[in-house]
Parts: sequence; C-alpha cells; structure tokens
Amino acid sequence: MRSASRKPLRTAVFTAAAVLAALLAVPAGAQASPAQVMGTAPACVKRDVIKHKKYVKVTNTCNEAMHLKVVIDWGPDSRCLTYQKGEQWEWNWGRGSYGKVVTC
Repeated sequence: MRSASRKPLRTAVFTAAAVLAALLAVPAGAQASPAQVMGTAPACVKRDVIKHKKYVKVTNTCNEAMHLKVVIDWGPDSRCLTYQKGEQWEWNWGRGSYGKVVTC
C-alpha cells in the first residue's frame, strides 16, 4: 500500500523532469545571435552615460540591426527601439538612475 501511494508522485516527478529536459534541450550547433537573446546588450552597442545629467547616448556598432532599450533603476525604462548598424539615439530620464542597455 505504501508503494502504491508513491507511484503517482514518482510519475509526476519523472514527467516534470522530462518536460524540463525537453525545454532546456538546445539542438546541436544552434547559436542565437545577440539580437535574438534577451539580456544585457553586447559590447558592440556603445553606451555614453552621464548619470548626474540623467543622459545616455546609445550607438549600434554591431554588424546587424539591434532591438534595444535603456533600463532605468527605480524609474521608467525607454521603449524598445530598433537600431540599424551605425545608428545612435539619445535619451534623458526624469527619475531613477541608469541601469543598463538590454536587447528586447
């Protein structure tokens, strides 16, 4: 009787492990470009920040278009913008402090 009550639990655990493994599996040789991965923007995105003036200039020096936004700690983030190679954008914010530039 004791093993019968654990069977549904074991089945649930194995099922959850199988689903997790499938979600984490990455096909061999598959690589995502920086624009496809959400997170901190790559080094080819130049940031010129003047924190006390609440100002940032973002320049895309990457070899591809990038979707980027400025994250402001304790304040509103910028909207997500598409930057073509060589394009730059200046942004000021009112409250909070500069956090980082991320892909979006």
